[in-house]
Amino acid sequence: MKPFTTYLRVRHYEMDAIGHVNNAVYQHYLEQATIEHSEHLGFTIDRCQELGGVFVLRRVEIEYLRPALAGDTLAVTTWIQEVRGSCAIRHYEIHKREDHDLLITAEALWVWVDVKTRRPRAIPTPFLEEFSELTGVHA
Repeated sequence: MKPFTTYLRVRHYEMDAIGHVNNAVYQHYLEQATIEHSEHLGFTIDRCQELGGVFVLRRVEIEYLRPALAGDTLAVTTWIQEVRGSCAIRHYEIHKREDHDLLITAEALWVWVDVKTRRPRAIPTPFLEEFSELTGVHA
């Protein structure tokens, strides 16, 4: 498991009625970290489409521990726990960059979906090879 971290600045329009980041916005942060991690590994959207599919979020479970506020810089960390069949399980943590407070923990199930049929299918070999190096587990 090799964690990947990206940094995001909280924008004012992401606040809810009481001045915290709206809970729904955190899912966007998780998705952005996933995209950046995939690109870091060389799996851009173009490469994914060449492989005939894309990862789609099927399920996400988020535990909200502390709020983030406008102007905060967040460290969004993700890592792949398991890859099997058409599915990959990712974990996430979001910390405030300034004081390292843990704000969010999350787990997400991503499914490889064929772009033509829009149905799940086995994750392509190039991904499996990269993921097995990251997780130490061979799919």
